[in-house]
Amino acid sequence: MSARVKKIILLLLVVPLLFASGQIQKSLNRDRATLGMTYAEPLQNAPPVLAFTTVALGGFRGLISNFLWMRANDLRDQDKYFEATQLADWITDLEPHFPMVWIYEAWDMTYNISVKFKENAPGDYSDRWRWVQRGIELLRDKGLQYNPDDVGIHRELAWDFQHKIGQGLDDGNLFYKQMWAEEMTSFFGENGTNFSELLQPGNTNAIMLKQKYKIDPVFAEKVNEQYGPLDWRLPEPHAIYWAMQGLQKAKEHPDKVKSDDLIQLRRVVFQSMQEAFRHGRIISNPFTHGVELAPNLDIIAKANDAYVQSMLEEDNGNSNSIARAGYKNFLRDAVYFCYENNRMTDAEKWFKYYGEKYPDKQMLDKDPNSLQKNLTLDEYAVGRFTEDIGETSLERVTSAIQGALVHSYLDLAIGQNDTFAGYQLLAQKIYDRYQNKMGNDQKRVTLPPMNDLKRDVLNELLDVKEGLPFAARAVIRTQLRMPPEIVSTNSVATPAIPDATTNAPAATNSVGK
Repeated sequence: MSARVKKIILLLLVVPLLFASGQIQKSLNRDRATLGMTYAEPLQNAPPVLAFTTVALGGFRGLISNFLWMRANDLRDQDKYFEATQLADWITDLEPHFPMVWIYEAWDMTYNISVKFKENAPGDYSDRWRWVQRGIELLRDKGLQYNPDDVGIHRELAWDFQHKIGQGLDDGNLFYKQMWAEEMTSFFGENGTNFSELLQPGNTNAIMLKQKYKIDPVFAEKVNEQYGPLDWRLPEPHAIYWAMQGLQKAKEHPDKVKSDDLIQLRRVVFQSMQEAFRHGRIISNPFTHGVELAPNLDIIAKANDAYVQSMLEEDNGNSNSIARAGYKNFLRDAVYFCYENNRMTDAEKWFKYYGEKYPDKQMLDKDPNSLQKNLTLDEYAVGRFTEDIGETSLERVTSAIQGALVHSYLDLAIGQNDTFAGYQLLAQKIYDRYQNKMGNDQKRVTLPPMNDLKRDVLNELLDVKEGLPFAARAVIRTQLRMPPEIVSTNSVATPAIPDATTNAPAATNSVGK
């Protein structure tokens, strides 16, 4: 028999042997599933090459992927992340039902490879953002395709939005937020809550949102009703969305979930709620053509509920839980943020609530006697603002008052009249507190009149050469009922009127709720 004939016979034997191997593999898979052993279901809707590879290699897939996994780890240890990513692509082809491969590869892109890229220009992190996007897309578009019920992939997706994009640890976080907001505005509108149109039958934006971003508008609206109103142009609502999707999958498949998985998903929810409360509202700044983040005070009650629910489910009274550790800080922030935004009724409500929950816990970090029962709301707000300045330092107290006044006028310029009023009140309270403390001490120099401080701050902000842009100066003058700016040949603006305290905004937003 010639060598050619032998080769033909051997090749012909390959086909029935591969078929027999596949049948035996199916039998083994059924036995492994029955016995509760590790089992990967056949791929659904996989590309032909990937489907053939996974069937043809059978049990050898695991051996090959283990070798590639070890090699990829060695490359990462050598900071060769791009080479390791290529190997990880092969591993996902061999073991698409192995969620940890998707999680690890996405983390590598999002956290390791992305930071290898620097700014293209001041504030431009587009190269870095592409790798962050790629990591998210890998989990969302591929990992969940083959592992739709895996809680770990949902948790990692939620974490990317909460931590990588939402928090400020990455130098490019503001750029990420801006890019994500631009993408989401077309779906959720200028206020980030456009569910009424999204839920209309046949809405093309809803279809694209579901196809491209894998976001179900109906489920998103349920999340918004439970935890909102949220601004879906920001990352925190999406972190909550994917965490809630993970919790839903855990509920549907309780036998595949560990208790730690549930704890981590709940933590994403209440931590993202806390961040959304702190900076969950976008304010357009027409003078810088950029966006600024402000607190979303409308979700305080729901953020509080998320904390309470998480503490009940997570630790059963364990005082060392992460939720419990951050809860006191959340309540203190709720009081202070309401105060500085002139929502005095809400500030009083949460101030009282803190005293009921933590009657023996101080409210100011540096004052062990600052129990809620020992303070008024004004004293807490002023103490919070002045914790680091030293109440007997004339220079530092003056600087704090001026800082509050500057903040108030800048907010007035962009239409945040409630915050303007809050910071004006805060400046006055700091002033009064210092004057009362120093009033009987003739050896110390007291503060100048408050009118003088306001006039000095306004004159600096309204200065033609070194002050705010003309449009911002014009808004402030209009709101404070000041005369229009008159520019002389020497480019000197009309100064602020002497008695600045008599001026109030010509129009205000809603009063404190």
